[in-house]
Amino acid sequence: MKILFNIICSKNVKYSILLLLLLFIYICISAFSYVNAVSKDISESVFRLHVIANSDSYEDQTLKLKVRDNVISYMNTICKDAKNKEEAIKIADEHQNDFLQIAKDTIKENGYNYNVTIEIGNFSFPTKTYGDISLPSGYYDALRIKIGEAKGQNWWCVMFPPLCFVDVSSGIVPDDSKETMKENLSDEEFSLISDNDNSGIKFKFKLIEFFQNAKIITAKQ
Repeated sequence: MKILFNIICSKNVKYSILLLLLLFIYICISAFSYVNAVSKDISESVFRLHVIANSDSYEDQTLKLKVRDNVISYMNTICKDAKNKEEAIKIADEHQNDFLQIAKDTIKENGYNYNVTIEIGNFSFPTKTYGDISLPSGYYDALRIKIGEAKGQNWWCVMFPPLCFVDVSSGIVPDDSKETMKENLSDEEFSLISDNDNSGIKFKFKLIEFFQNAKIITAKQ
């Protein structure tokens, strides 16, 4: 034990431990800086939709999807010429009353009288995959629609670039949507969210998820 203690207390070992500690701190800081920058760029490139059903009953979940479809259809019409997320948010903000009315009309037409609330804000999203595009968990600007008591399962998608498919089951992201997103991201950032078998890219995506899920990055910067 005494020999081991002497080894640990030796100057060279102390320097080695200090260097390893400094290297570990440097790696952590570098990883955090990378994740923070990438997360910020990705979140600033998309405007999302969040629809919350009244409950998890089959009827309420079906109603949620009908509200979603009508809202997406309207959004795609008014935002078809939007060049970036800021334009899409501005247009959505100017038409909040229209979205509210569409949701109310859809609910009424289906025989319900649920209240609806709509807001544009910065909300937490889990990791979601849209066809061959995956967005890491984090905070994103979004249009949120709450139906009734809003205690049911959510629907998440991307309103800009339009990744909310007309045929949701097809899993095909329109090429022009990909191109718009690619124009707003670096090549590496786009590779991170695209379907990619590169192990290095997959590791970086997992790294982003780790920091986000650990709440080390807690909101949009």
